[in-house]
Amino acid sequence: MTDNPALSAAAARNGRVLPVFIWAPEEEGDWPPGAASRWWLHQSLRALDTALRRLGLPLILRRGPSISALRLLIRESGADAVFWNRRYEPALRERDDRIQTALLSDGLCVKTFNSALLFEPEEIRNRSGKPFRVFTPFWRTCLSAVPGFAPLPAPTCEKARSLPSLQLNELALEPVVDWAKGLRAAWRPGEAGALSMLHKFLDQALANYPEGRDRPADAGTSRLSPHLHFGEISPRQVFAACAQSHSAASEAFIRQLGWREFAHHLLYNFPHTAGAPMRPEFVRFPWRQSPRKLRAWQRGRTGYSIVDAGMRELWATGWMHNRVRMVAGSFLVKDLLLSWIEGARWFWDTLVDADLANNTLGWQWVAGCGADAAPYFRIFNPAAQAETFDPRGDYVRHWVPEIDTPGYPRPIVNHAQARERALEALAEIKKPRNPGFR
Repeated sequence: MTDNPALSAAAARNGRVLPVFIWAPEEEGDWPPGAASRWWLHQSLRALDTALRRLGLPLILRRGPSISALRLLIRESGADAVFWNRRYEPALRERDDRIQTALLSDGLCVKTFNSALLFEPEEIRNRSGKPFRVFTPFWRTCLSAVPGFAPLPAPTCEKARSLPSLQLNELALEPVVDWAKGLRAAWRPGEAGALSMLHKFLDQALANYPEGRDRPADAGTSRLSPHLHFGEISPRQVFAACAQSHSAASEAFIRQLGWREFAHHLLYNFPHTAGAPMRPEFVRFPWRQSPRKLRAWQRGRTGYSIVDAGMRELWATGWMHNRVRMVAGSFLVKDLLLSWIEGARWFWDTLVDADLANNTLGWQWVAGCGADAAPYFRIFNPAAQAETFDPRGDYVRHWVPEIDTPGYPRPIVNHAQARERALEALAEIKKPRNPGFR
């Protein structure tokens, strides 16, 4: 309800607002919401409906196609305007452009707003007028253009007429077999949960963020990513709250908001990267296929303790500490030589903060095939990472309690040998291509 520019603009128009959510996953292209995202969406919609009902505004739920559902609702309600906050994923941009064109041709007032980002992705450009491919100059340019981020208050709306709506359970977002007990224990979806998480971070973790963020056993990160993805809190709210401290710690955290902006900047300007590497030479990378090793990685049974701890944390809670995401990602693409796409798909289905821009940037970064990526020859040593960032073994023992027993699996690869294989594979794509005969 707070800092929702579409809702505020709609309420300011004449006070009468009819909130609607349309479930149309088939319109999201190759990346419809995964299982963990659907679970979160169910809880988030329920929380939103509760908040809206306090204002006398029941949430209308419909199924897609979106344009048909909107036109029917417009006829039923007599609405003469449609407002929404923009999405920036490639398939949804195209979908929303078609809807806007169709509704404008119907004679309606249509307005869209930026709620999800600090900056519009097409507005930040380098001196040549082109999109950035490197984070540091991108973020420097953003900071030079930072306006006074003043989040909007929750608006006052008039009670709307009652219209037919699906029941939330009819959207079938929650799993048939209840695997979400760990998610329910770890998270509180909705705006109230987002604000509570922000205040907890400000009070307990921000001051030590530069050091604490790399310790997976400690509560040193904000855990705001799913709340930001689902629009339960805005980046402007987070930016404004953290900037009040004027500290090096707050600057370090705000820089992470910058990485989020950079991820959307890249996906918006290079939409093909959701399924293909930014660096074209990696199209020829000799990825392997091993269902057995992929399964061991997914289930946290690789024999490398910090990798397994992270993958089990993900399976149990729908989230993984960022330092461990990098280690687990590096292990998949460099120790196992399995494609980053395999990792992106698994994270997409299991993360509650699965965000197409962030997921794409993260996996291409660790695979070395994206913009501003880690060099491919930077290969994380899982044992060294565990010793450095989990020196007491608290994180590992929590998620891998059988670590020191015969029941824990032996390593599925030898890291030193795997590293050499990865570097040999990198050398292959650096060789000149055979031009063939003409």
